[in-house]
Amino acid sequence: MVEIKVLGIGCPNCHKLEAMCHEVVNELGIEARIERVTDMNQFMDYGVLLTPTLVINNEVKVQGKLPLKPTLVNWIKQGDK
Repeated sequence: MVEIKVLGIGCPNCHKLEAMCHEVVNELGIEARIERVTDMNQFMDYGVLLTPTLVINNEVKVQGKLPLKPTLVNWIKQGDK
């Protein structure tokens, strides 16, 4: 199972990133747990200063911007191995 976390305080891009993750997981048919993390104290656990941040299997993939969908697809596929 792929562990996906979207770190952010609830800005529009944070919501978009979470929606993109759900969309990609559904399209790929991959079993994943998608969690939105809004506690800024937990952001520091990942060394994150910018949001939204995407964490897949405890690895920060991107922060401060939205990834392109093909990039997100690749990251989620890699996390499913």
